[in-house]
Amino acid sequence: MKPNPSLDTLVEVATRRRDEALQALGAAQREHLQAEQQMAQLQGYSVESLQRWTQRAQQGISPALLRTQQTFMGKLDHAVAFQRGVLQRLNLNIEHCRERLVQAERELAGLNKYLDRRHLAWQRQLDRQEQKSNDEMAANLHRQHSASHPWKHPA
Repeated sequence: MKPNPSLDTLVEVATRRRDEALQALGAAQREHLQAEQQMAQLQGYSVESLQRWTQRAQQGISPALLRTQQTFMGKLDHAVAFQRGVLQRLNLNIEHCRERLVQAERELAGLNKYLDRRHLAWQRQLDRQEQKSNDEMAANLHRQHSASHPWKHPA
């Protein structure tokens, strides 16, 4: 196939987009994993705090300590709810990254398919030119042979 710098550039750009989309998906998945780990820590801490509080409450507590514990648990619940929102946002980001990757892969595959078709067409053209050249050479040899030996006719 004849070199075509603009097509090569398109393939390079499409490859770079695909690679960037793949990297973005990996980064989004790692970020989501970290957020899940933070959520697990928050929930674990919440369960532990509630268990400790339950044990302590059985021994008797002051109203001030009860308010402090309720405020603390409210803040912890708020942190868990906030982390749920973070996880939802990260899930959407992962989905967006997946869609971007699929689109980039389709684009690259389409360009590669086009290049393959062009290469095949170019190869067919070269084959036709070679066949034409061979046919012309055979015809010239036949004419030369017939001209130099007019009394011999091929059987």
